[in-house]
Amino acid sequence: VLNHGTKLRYWVVGATVGTGVYAKNTYDSWADRLEKFSPDLKYLADKSGDITWHITSALKSRFENSKVKYDKLKEKLGHIEWPDVDLIRSYLPHEKDGVSTSQASTLLAANGVTFLTGDPDNKGKSPGKSNTEKSDKIKKLQGEVVEVELKYQKLIEKLEKENRNLRKLLLSRDDKEIYRRKIKKSLIDMYSEVLDELADYDTNYRTQDHLPRVVVVGDQSAGKTSVLEMIAQARIFPRGSGEMMTRSPVKVTLSEGPNHVAQFRDSSREFDLSKEEELTALRHEIELRMKSSCTDGKTVSNDTISLNVKGPGLQRMVLVDLPGMINTVTTGMAPDTKDAICNMSKHYMQNPNAIILCIQDGSVDAERSIVTDFVSQMDPSGKRTIFVLTKVDLAEKNIANPSRIQEILDGKLFPMKALGYFAVVTGKDSTSNSINDIKEYEEEFFSNSKVFKSGLLKASQLTTANLSYAVSNCFWKMVRESVEQQADAFKAMRFNLETEWKNNFPRVRELDRSELFEKAKNEILDDMLSLVNIPPQKWEAKLQKKLWESVSNHVIENVYLPAAQSKDSGTFNTTVDIKLKQWAEKPLPNASIQVAKQTLLEEFSQVLHSVNNEGKQQNGSSDPIFKALRVAVRDEAVSRHQWNSDFIDILRVIQLNALEDRSISDKLQWENAVRFIEQNLGDLLQKNDVNIQEQIGLGFLQRWTHWTSNTYEQHQKNEIFNQLENLSHARKEHGPYLLSDELTTIRKNMETKGVEVTNDAIMGIWQLVYRKHFLTEALSRCANCRREFYRHHASGMAQAMSEEEVENVDCSDVVLFWRIQKMLSITSNALRQQVMNTEAHRLENEVKEVVEDFGQDRVLKLKLLTGRRVELAEELKKVRDVQQKLEEFIEALRKER
Repeated sequence: VLNHGTKLRYWVVGATVGTGVYAKNTYDSWADRLEKFSPDLKYLADKSGDITWHITSALKSRFENSKVKYDKLKEKLGHIEWPDVDLIRSYLPHEKDGVSTSQASTLLAANGVTFLTGDPDNKGKSPGKSNTEKSDKIKKLQGEVVEVELKYQKLIEKLEKENRNLRKLLLSRDDKEIYRRKIKKSLIDMYSEVLDELADYDTNYRTQDHLPRVVVVGDQSAGKTSVLEMIAQARIFPRGSGEMMTRSPVKVTLSEGPNHVAQFRDSSREFDLSKEEELTALRHEIELRMKSSCTDGKTVSNDTISLNVKGPGLQRMVLVDLPGMINTVTTGMAPDTKDAICNMSKHYMQNPNAIILCIQDGSVDAERSIVTDFVSQMDPSGKRTIFVLTKVDLAEKNIANPSRIQEILDGKLFPMKALGYFAVVTGKDSTSNSINDIKEYEEEFFSNSKVFKSGLLKASQLTTANLSYAVSNCFWKMVRESVEQQADAFKAMRFNLETEWKNNFPRVRELDRSELFEKAKNEILDDMLSLVNIPPQKWEAKLQKKLWESVSNHVIENVYLPAAQSKDSGTFNTTVDIKLKQWAEKPLPNASIQVAKQTLLEEFSQVLHSVNNEGKQQNGSSDPIFKALRVAVRDEAVSRHQWNSDFIDILRVIQLNALEDRSISDKLQWENAVRFIEQNLGDLLQKNDVNIQEQIGLGFLQRWTHWTSNTYEQHQKNEIFNQLENLSHARKEHGPYLLSDELTTIRKNMETKGVEVTNDAIMGIWQLVYRKHFLTEALSRCANCRREFYRHHASGMAQAMSEEEVENVDCSDVVLFWRIQKMLSITSNALRQQVMNTEAHRLENEVKEVVEDFGQDRVLKLKLLTGRRVELAEELKKVRDVQQKLEEFIEALRKER
């Protein structure tokens, strides 16, 4: 009842105005065809009565019948401000006579719409003179018909505004039932969501989007954006003087709502279009989005900006504003800008259900148009094209022949065809004018323009309001004709995709890229718990082993061997202390930290199921499709991880204290030190023997069993080795270097055998020979020291041997390696605590940050999660979503019908 009450005003005024205009147009048609046989209007009036009176009386009767319900509704909702019924009644007739007393009849009569009553004074006049007078009268009325219709339109807009205010008041009432009611999406919002889903498709999915939308195309600075703003009733786009402002497609969804607001699809912020500062912020945001989408030096982008605009009285439709077509690429533009714009426009216009809104600048010569030829190629029959001539106010001033405008709007000047032709004015002399100012200027221009007062064009072809109605009607007609066909196409596509999935991945769950990433993310975070929960014993054993592998060469080559050249234990200990202190100041802590980092990252890699050198996965529990993602997370987390720099100072103090301690507390530690030195020196001796064999070649028995022979170089080195072995046995206390006379002697001995050698070759073999005898002697000394613990222990000094025996047994090297072994144990324990208590937790947090960052990077997810399985799941989800939204939209569309 409330809805019918609010629409009552439209029935009354619209029927009255429409009846008079229709009757006048009918008479004009008869007058043109039957100039010599014009009917006697007085006779018709006498015989049939005042036809206008009968029509308006019927409207009055319908109004009075509806007023009873209106009064009851007004009494029930008395707190709402209702329109003045008496004002509406004044537009209806009150008595039946020659002249109506209603305001509507007076308004029609004042503008010449009294052609149904006839003229009694023409009764005796000749037909020719009567036709001339009627022709003059028609010409006079033609100049005023536009103004009359504009007045009617203003009246209708006034009633619409009152109706919108009433509806807004009803919607904002503090009614609990209305507040709790679930708000349903409008038809246009549902349809826009379908288009947004299709816009997210990758070009490789081969999805054909043939759903209707209004594609706004035109030459640069032709006024495309201004037309769109007039339809949206707000200045929402950035503006520039002669420069390219639209750099990417902008999809604008218009819908009716109580407040005039705009909102981006990917944002929750609403811009109040009634406030200038909000409009400025919206234009700035659109400009930033356009610039950010143009990457890699491009001038235009294919990325669509989706914007929803709601407001009172807006026509429901979806429009896509495209960059203006250009004829020349100017400085600062990418070289492919012209082709990129053409390809983009072609992509949108080749949709067989797209409505092409072709914008032509009326202030320039028609021959300079680029867009008209392009549109005629895409839609030769013009079944889905609407032509709009902009800046007609400037065109009227610049064009000498006004009939040229008529030819354009009649479709006779351009080779293209169109469903309809419209003339609009979308701006004044200043860009700061509001939409209401431009509307008033447009109405004033069309009411005073000589071109349009002459009646060359129909009033329905004028103003952006009529254009908006026409485009909206055409859009919804196209939607109703094509949407079910598109829904069927998506059903068939879904069936094909589901069949492909069942055939190729029958036992795999359908997960799209986002769902797969979430699954991988949870697995990675779960695996990180195992890193934190590694037992301390495992950490210490691995750290101690790797630390000794890292420092063993330095300990033996730079500390032990140089100190062991001295046969005096005091000199040996002094040299060892100096070298250990220098080493512990900086190189040792740095090496220890590096070992701890490497160990932590190795465990971290194993936790993430990284790939080994052969490219095979180490743990089969994880989905192979996550391999690239896990490797990327590992590498990024490793690059971000920084070790706590303060820990190195603490570690330096710990290691210095450990190396300064020489007291071995029990025999077990002593025996462990002996085994430690025997193991390491034994390994060195074995490696040294291998090197000697590589240099001198195989022995006779080995050559015979392996059926091989030595090279000439190996034969030479073998002779050198034999000479040096004799020298070593002759002088057991020989140092690490040969004297010059010894080199000369060996070289001459080789010459007597016909072998010429160099001093460098002799020195190279001597290093191996010397190291062999030195390590052998050191191992022998360690075996003797195995029983010497109590002599070195403070409590066992009473059991010490004689002074002669003391001098013959020196176990300083055992004490050195015990100090090294103790340092390794204490260092590995300190590193384990740092790793478990601090570094592993920090690494876990960094992994969380990495996966969160990866989750926000759509391009990176496309790169890391690939394969037909992922693409098929993605496409299946998209098709299902689109099909579901299409079915919901079709159901709502049927209900609206």
